[in-house]
Amino acid sequence: MRKAAIIRVRVEPSLKVEAEAVLARLGLSPTEAIRLFYLQVSLQGGLPFEVRIPNAETHAAMKDARSGKQLKTFKGAATVIRAVEARRR
Repeated sequence: MRKAAIIRVRVEPSLKVEAEAVLARLGLSPTEAIRLFYLQVSLQGGLPFEVRIPNAETHAAMKDARSGKQLKTFKGAATVIRAVEARRR
């Protein structure tokens, strides 16, 4: 099939740079990535990932996390695992 359709998109320059760096690490050009995205939309009959509007509780948690409120920090993976296991008991 002949590839002739053109897609034009405007994005913030920093987003373009960051996304293209990730794509380069994956061995993909922006054109290939967009083609893969369109193919998945076509195959799945919608977006290939879940898109939801956060509820009030999730929105509040995201706001708290961004501000550092009630944010817990750990010195390594082992301390995170111990904290999670302790909560389960």
